[in-house]
Amino acid sequence: MLKATTRRFLVIIGLAAIPATALAEVPRIPVLVPLTGFLSLEGTAQRNGAVMALEADKSVTFEVSDTGTSPEVAVNAMERALRDIHVGAVIGPILGTQMLALLPLAEEYRVPLVTISGTAKLTEMGNPWIFRFFPGDAVTKVAHARYVAEELGAKRPAILFQTTAYGQSGRAHLAETFASLGVAPVYEEGLDVSVKDMAPALSKAMATNPDVLVLHLHSGPTALLVRQARAQGIDIPIVAGSAMHQPTTAALLEAAELKGVCAESGSSPISGGSSEMERFAADYRRKFGSEPDAFALAQYDATRMLLAARHAGAVGGAPLRDWLAANSFEGLAMTYKSDGKGNMAHDAVIVCYDGDSRIPRIAKRYKGVDQAL
Repeated sequence: MLKATTRRFLVIIGLAAIPATALAEVPRIPVLVPLTGFLSLEGTAQRNGAVMALEADKSVTFEVSDTGTSPEVAVNAMERALRDIHVGAVIGPILGTQMLALLPLAEEYRVPLVTISGTAKLTEMGNPWIFRFFPGDAVTKVAHARYVAEELGAKRPAILFQTTAYGQSGRAHLAETFASLGVAPVYEEGLDVSVKDMAPALSKAMATNPDVLVLHLHSGPTALLVRQARAQGIDIPIVAGSAMHQPTTAALLEAAELKGVCAESGSSPISGGSSEMERFAADYRRKFGSEPDAFALAQYDATRMLLAARHAGAVGGAPLRDWLAANSFEGLAMTYKSDGKGNMAHDAVIVCYDGDSRIPRIAKRYKGVDQAL
């Protein structure tokens, strides 16, 4: 196997041998997403958003690779993709552990790496090649905790979070924000993604007499916990992470089970709000036969910004990186602009279900949470 430095040298030599006009004619954008494993619902939404944008633009080529949930599989997929000298940028997976493994490759090959992963650490490592288009935990968890404390008036939250990098990151930001609001959680527990019986965790949490359940879990575990909480007769409010806003997550539950459930998110396409958003949702349904979520929309917006850069002459490498870092983009979900670290998204919403429908209403909007704009 070639060493990383040797691989990079060969790529650079190959790039030098091809005229710039040829590179400009056939830029390629690999799409690396988890289509199997515990993050398949989120990964499928991510893929759909990217495909929807890329297929509407005939100036680029692309292919989709399933990264599963293994960092090694993601690394191998990116290394294979980067053998093509025409790669202008890489759309990375939503899973934080995979993105952490891909960051060194992005820097080594000097290729912009676009993601919608919320794991906070990704943009805290000084890597200039990462661009995150879904609001990170420094945005969504602030909105999450503020809604619980300020809008619900809760004083005794119980927090159940995933033991993945995503879960750990979210838990840390929730704890920090609750502390700043003078709210002390009465219970916290981390759950492995393999846990199917939520009863022990729920029993321990409820024994502390909480006034709200705060969840930061992936899609499947979120649905399991909500269902089992309602089956146990737990009727206190549940304010979940962004996985709960997904129509695919809500579809796993009866509408009545969703009563009193809210979720943070970057957006909620199915909730409407503008003619452009409603047109996007209709086009998405027609193309994929399913409802769009915030992950699909964030990836759609991110990919459209990549394409806007391409049409502005920033095909790849440092020119594309610099263009993404310096320009703002008016997407459907929000306006995207780098904060200097690669965080492009700075707004969040809280959506809530009424128990009669699986379509939530937007209960609260939080704009410029990290004051980056």
